[in-house]
Amino acid sequence: MDPLERLITKVLDISGLALGMLILIAVVAVAVIYIIDRTQTQQAIRRNYPVIGRLRYLFEHLGVFFRQYFFAMDREELPFNRAERAWVARASKNVDATIAFGSTKPLNTPGSIFFLNSMFPPLDSESAVRTPITYGAGVAREPFQTHAFFNISAMSYGALSGPAIQALSAGAAKSGIWLNTGEGGLSPFHLSGGCDLVFQIGTAKYGVRHPDNSLNEERLQDIARHPQIKMFEIKLSQGAKPGKGGILPGNKVTDVIASARGIPIGEDSISPNRHVDIANTEELLDMIVRVRDLTGKPTGIKFVLGRAEWLEELCLAIHARGIDAAPDFISLDSADGGTGAAPQSLMDNVGLPLFSSLPQLVDQLCHYGLRERIRVIASGKLITPAAVAAALCLGADSVNSARGFMFSLGCIQALQCNQNTCPTGITTHDSKLQRGLEPISKADRVAEYAKHLQHEVEVMAHSCGVVDPHKLAREHAFMVDERGRPQPLEKLLPTPQCASEYRRS
Repeated sequence: MDPLERLITKVLDISGLALGMLILIAVVAVAVIYIIDRTQTQQAIRRNYPVIGRLRYLFEHLGVFFRQYFFAMDREELPFNRAERAWVARASKNVDATIAFGSTKPLNTPGSIFFLNSMFPPLDSESAVRTPITYGAGVAREPFQTHAFFNISAMSYGALSGPAIQALSAGAAKSGIWLNTGEGGLSPFHLSGGCDLVFQIGTAKYGVRHPDNSLNEERLQDIARHPQIKMFEIKLSQGAKPGKGGILPGNKVTDVIASARGIPIGEDSISPNRHVDIANTEELLDMIVRVRDLTGKPTGIKFVLGRAEWLEELCLAIHARGIDAAPDFISLDSADGGTGAAPQSLMDNVGLPLFSSLPQLVDQLCHYGLRERIRVIASGKLITPAAVAAALCLGADSVNSARGFMFSLGCIQALQCNQNTCPTGITTHDSKLQRGLEPISKADRVAEYAKHLQHEVEVMAHSCGVVDPHKLAREHAFMVDERGRPQPLEKLLPTPQCASEYRRS
């Protein structure tokens, strides 16, 4: 036998031995798993069908991925369908976002909003410069003005990873939009891109708190000195969990997060259900005035609307004290979820959806003569041009989006935001998973998404016959009723006179 044959024989012998060992290990492993499954008492499937019963739980875990790629139709998946996610992906990558051969969107679904095109739309040469929006005019010492009507909604560092916040900050700066810090305080990642920031004061007052969850005025003024901080937002509730405080598991509370929030490292971060020092409308107005006086910057509130009667109570209280006591803006969230982890009972069943509550808010502000004083910001599943345009038609001044910008970062809707296992590195603090999210390139996608969305809303506004998205009103849209018939939106939701005058001005 020559040397080559001896070498081949030796390799085959070693390979056979290795294969035999692998088979033996596999048999032993299956035997051990069989014994474990047969003797455990927690899961009936595994006890009755040892080993193979585990496939049930594997398929259950992988089901969400298989559904969205192989089984779900373009328009049927929730919370966001494939058509919506695909549009965001194309916009953020700055590739062709046109489609061919007709729409796949059902045109007779009750509640759907569509837009009424003009027979004589303005020419490109007749388009106007986008109307600026001013917050806190005549009240705050440092009012804030912006031309952006689409901005990044509240997402805390902690809920999101450092690289994700870095990318959002840089992308916001490139596109001229703002980034809301979320309730988790101000981190170095928020400041890294140089964008405009809205500092959110949650019920735990992270970053501006005393240990008893009351407001630390010195810390608040320190935060306000950052030139990037343009406004403050007092959060009463959010779409993911109306009436319930924020939740951040202890395994996500790193030293940087603990420093930004002012809490112990490694412990669960649970916010109270409400502010300890805001128990009624009068105390809410006290807090708004207090924050604005201490910081000199526009101060607003964020909530999910529940009992609509409270809006009347708020407006009457403002008039009793003088309209300077009013919030400079109201961020109205939708009660159908958000980026935050929450009990399903709250996310599914509590609060009003945005397109039900937004007209009520705008109409009450008009009725009490507060529409020009208070800016209205809408948020809640508004990730496409049509959704943003619909909110503007219903009376919003601008729109905030969280999950839309998560999609621009590469989110695949894995629904693991609360488990520290996000496969795209957006909502995890696992350094191995974060490595996949490169902030510089993702910042470009954030900026492109913001630019494309605002541009397409402008295109839709021009199609409706107005030169500026801020001129969109209820007269420019119709809604499909419960019988599948189109009805003018203005007939279903008559526009208050003051809203018409506000839009024309």
